[in-house]
Amino acid sequence: MVRILLGLIVLSTFGCANKNGECASVFFGGEIVNPTSDYVVLYRDDAYIDSVKLDDNNRFSFTLQGIDEGLYHFDHAPELQYIYLQEGDSLLARLNTVEFDESLVFSGTGSEVNNFLVEMFLAYENEEPQVYEYYPLPPEIFSKKIDSLREIKINHLNELVADSELSERALNMARATIDYNSYISKEKYPFYHKRKTGEETIHDLTGSFYAYRKNINLNNRDLTYFRPYFDFMKWHFGNISYMTCLKDCGDDQEAVSDRLHFNKHKLYLVDSLVAENEIRDILFRNIAVDYLLKEHNPSQECQAFIDKFNTLSSNEEHKAEIDHLYKGIKHLQPNNVLPDFKLKNTNNQEVTLKQIVGRKKNTVIYFWTASQKKPFRDNIKQVAELKKKHPDYNFVGINLKTSYPQWKMLVEEYNLDEKSQFHGENFKEIQMAMIIDKINKCVITKDTVIVDAFADLYTSL
Repeated sequence: MVRILLGLIVLSTFGCANKNGECASVFFGGEIVNPTSDYVVLYRDDAYIDSVKLDDNNRFSFTLQGIDEGLYHFDHAPELQYIYLQEGDSLLARLNTVEFDESLVFSGTGSEVNNFLVEMFLAYENEEPQVYEYYPLPPEIFSKKIDSLREIKINHLNELVADSELSERALNMARATIDYNSYISKEKYPFYHKRKTGEETIHDLTGSFYAYRKNINLNNRDLTYFRPYFDFMKWHFGNISYMTCLKDCGDDQEAVSDRLHFNKHKLYLVDSLVAENEIRDILFRNIAVDYLLKEHNPSQECQAFIDKFNTLSSNEEHKAEIDHLYKGIKHLQPNNVLPDFKLKNTNNQEVTLKQIVGRKKNTVIYFWTASQKKPFRDNIKQVAELKKKHPDYNFVGINLKTSYPQWKMLVEEYNLDEKSQFHGENFKEIQMAMIIDKINKCVITKDTVIVDAFADLYTSL
């Protein structure tokens, strides 16, 4: 209800570009091949705007009046994708959920910038392994490689501008998807370089390496919920916090290895450099979640950090979420009883987690989703190997963020043991109960008692 009210407020307060007060309508529709849900839901930032049901031909359509120009996203569970909308757009999308992003194509008025955003997303996804191989290179060579890749995309954007009429805000969004994805690689560089080369010290990078920082806007309201921008902000504040702490708090690295100390640095820097309230609060939340998930163990230090977070954040929902997360971490400590929740088996019967793990003395619970195909395939192989090494263990797979029919199809396609595969419908409930923070996470139990709730499929067994 809160999201619906927010959406109505947003729509009612948007101004119209036309002087006579009549708002140009926006049409957004399309076709979804192999749908995984009955609905398409449209959001502006994190506010609900509208939802429509697919018709008998798997088509959908929105007609919107008086919307604000900018970035939206549409959700067809379990997938979502960005869409840029402005007055007068008449936009059609076609996609196949088997290859959601790869198959997504827009046509009609407003399609140019949207197809460009999809192209850039796929380009950076394809380049990721290549960029990873660049990290051992010296700073100046690495920088040239990244700049060269960026320049190719800038040239592509210039061609788009020459052939299409983009609004200033649409052009800025298109450029942002290029810039911030490229900048992320440079923010990562000192840490990935050290890891891949085995060097003991961080490179003293010259000002030219970070020259782009002079042009970044840490308070860009239009990009608050844009993933490349937010990911850049996370890496940027992590980088400058680390370097500042290394310089000012002792060169023996003791301070930067102290997670409480280091994450307080991040809170202070965000507090001092970011003025836009919503961006501040989202960054504060991210820092708090990251700190608690990596700490895992309740302590006075954790509580001190939460207290500091509460004084800085102005978002009451975030404060409640962090409090809930910390309580969840406390409940998942060794020798506590495993949380319980409902799942479904391949016969569409409801079972509880405790019923499943209570059958065996030793159980490893792991999680997977259809939207992350490579990690899913890798984890399935890893589980097969672990079953050989630990025949006395029961391995239970819980699927999340996938429709029940698609999950059943994948269980059959990959020849998974139906007796040990279960479907979770309520992702949020399961995520918070089991503190699912990474795709490799697993939970080791003895009967229904926790042995290690923060284990890793690749390192803990």
